Amino acid sequence: MSYAIIGFGKIGQALAKAFARSGIEVSVATTRDPESFASDATAIGPGIIPKRLADAVNADVLFLAVRYESHRDVAKALPSWEGKTIIDVTNAYGVSPEELGSLPSSKVVEQAFTGARLVKGFNHLIASVLEQEPRVQGGRRVVFLASDDEGAAKQAGELAENLGFAPIALGGLSEGGLLVQARGNSWGKLIFKDLIKFD
Repeated sequence: MSYAIIGFGKIGQALAKAFARSGIEVSVATTRDPESFASDATAIGPGIIPKRLADAVNADVLFLAVRYESHRDVAKALPSWEGKTIIDVTNAYGVSPEELGSLPSSKVVEQAFTGARLVKGFNHLIASVLEQEPRVQGGRRVVFLASDDEGAAKQAGELAENLGFAPIALGGLSEGGLLVQARGNSWGKLIFKDLIKFD
């Protein structure tokens, strides 16, 4: 299984740190030339591989960690995303419900990535929290996952476990997904909730 993080701002780098801690190799890409962020990637760890977007999208599982407004530009990198799982880490804060066609933002993202299996996840924590060691006081930091595809949600959950987090499934994008998405100038009820699960 191969992994990529598309977007290398604060959230993308926080995710890369989680991969580095767990010793799991991941490609990182932006719309910029990889040389422009290679030193930042190297500083995180040897398994963080800077790539061109056209190469990074060959991964099996991709974290979409760009600004919500940029998701369509990323989607153009492939004519079909069949067989790939996209973990949507975007937040559509400031985007009106009308602009979203009254859909959850992840449904709009899903439409752009033709054929992909989409999971909403890892987006409810701010970067400074997401980048921390997820094992806390004998428990594990929670990440919420929502998807209309049970197989994709399970796959994302297993990856979250491997990264040291405690995944909690919220159900479908139109139900649980609304709890972890921004719309207009409001945030879902679970956004910014830093919870620890004790086994």
